[in-house]
Parts: sequence; C-alpha cells; structure tokens
Amino acid sequence: MTALRLLLVLALAVATPAFAQKYEPHVGQAGKDVIWVPTPDEVVERMLTMAMVGPGDIHFDLGAGNGKIAIAAAKRGATATGIEYNPEMAKYANEQAQAAGVAGVGPGKAIIRQADIFVTDFSKATVITLYLLPTLNMKLRPQILSMKPGTRVVSHSFTMEDWEADEISTLDGRRAYFWVVPAQVMGSWNLEANNQKMDLTLEQTFQKINGSVGIAPIHAGLRDTRLRGPFIQFSYVGQDGVRRDFNGRVNGAKMEGSFRDEKGGEGKWTAAKK
Repeated sequence: MTALRLLLVLALAVATPAFAQKYEPHVGQAGKDVIWVPTPDEVVERMLTMAMVGPGDIHFDLGAGNGKIAIAAAKRGATATGIEYNPEMAKYANEQAQAAGVAGVGPGKAIIRQADIFVTDFSKATVITLYLLPTLNMKLRPQILSMKPGTRVVSHSFTMEDWEADEISTLDGRRAYFWVVPAQVMGSWNLEANNQKMDLTLEQTFQKINGSVGIAPIHAGLRDTRLRGPFIQFSYVGQDGVRRDFNGRVNGAKMEGSFRDEKGGEGKWTAAKK
C-alpha cells in the first residue's frame, strides 16, 4: 500500500506542473517577428486619443500581445480585434478581455484572434494600431495605403519611413506616430466649375499634393494644397487675377465640392479622372 501511494504521489508530481502551470507573458519573450514589450498604459491612451477612437470605429491592433490596446479601444466603444500570432498569448489576451468585461464581438467589445498579421484581412478597419519593427511597418505599408481613405493609423515608436506622419506625440520619451490614409489623386482630371471646363493635373507623394489647373496653353499652379484622407483643398489665381479656393471630397475616380472666390462668388465643382 505504501509503495502504491508513493507511485501515485510521484505520478502526480510529474503530471501536475504540465497542467497546473498558468501561462504568464514576460517582457522580452520571443515572438514570430518581434520580442514582446508591452506599450505603457499612458501611451496606449495617447495613441487612441490621437486616432479619436470611439463608438462606430472598427479597430484592429496588429501584433496584439496581451490585448491591452484592443481592450482599451473597446472601452471607448469601438469594435476591437487584436491579431496575435502566439496562441498562448492570444488565449491570455482573451482572458484579460474577459476580466475587463469587454470580451466578445461587437461595439464596446474586444476579441484577440490567433493569426498572422501578414495574411489577415483588416481592410474594414477604420483604425489600426501598431507596435512593430520598422521593417514590419514597411512590409504592411502597401496594404495600409490601399485601404479606404480616411483610415487612421497609429504606431508606437516606429515610423513609416518617407511616409511622413500627420502628427507626432511624445510622452515620457516615447513617440507615437499618426497618419490618415490619403485618397489616390495623382494624375489628370477634367474639372468643371460653374459650367467652365478646365484641366486639373495633380502630383502626389502620400498626403502631399501639388499641380496646376487651367485651359491649355495656360495653367496656373495650385496654392495651399491639402489632402487629408478623402478631403482635398486647393486654390489658384486665374487669368482674371481672382483667387479661387476649392474644397471637396474624393470618391475614387470622381471628386466634388464647393468653391468661392475673393470677390464673393461661389459655386459647385466636380472632377472626373481622365
């Protein structure tokens, strides 16, 4: 009997750790492409504030780790999804969401999915958050730039190289970079304003635009150009010496909006890609 009890004790001693040991992430643990380092709470809040996350947003956190950013977005009313490659970490993150009272799918909820960010469809996102390495940001950049104009993107610590940030925040020596995905407007357009037809030529480098407008052979250079997501503005001085200011919205191969001139004239305008 004593020997049997001894065998049972030994068997339990060997078996118990494998089942009873609870997974706990640790700073610096290896992941698929990066080591895990959590974003400080105050930086998380600043990132979400920069992106103005709130109800109605569809938020994706790429490389979700312990889920804290997705959880914080859900607490702001967003439908939040974290993408995490490590299955143990993903399970842990969902447990954290459960403990925070936001686990699930839908507005004000967060779910962390075990998946590879490079084969995940996040095209419906209105907000994306990242804490990855620069090389990974650049690998994701083409996919991000192809998203719906106006999509908001925030990265902790790392840039998108020559795609300059629209805003940079610094907090206790840490930086957060914010971008708005710009509409694609580069090329030639047929512009019509108050029944006058003109050529509009736009050059584009990410959210920075320039160009000219007019009727051949005379084209006036654009002034005060701005492109923020789908919203565009530009001005020019016509042959009559009058400055006209245009504001509008880009919708694929079409644009439309309103204009006004310095003499009080105003009207509507449209443009179609050639």
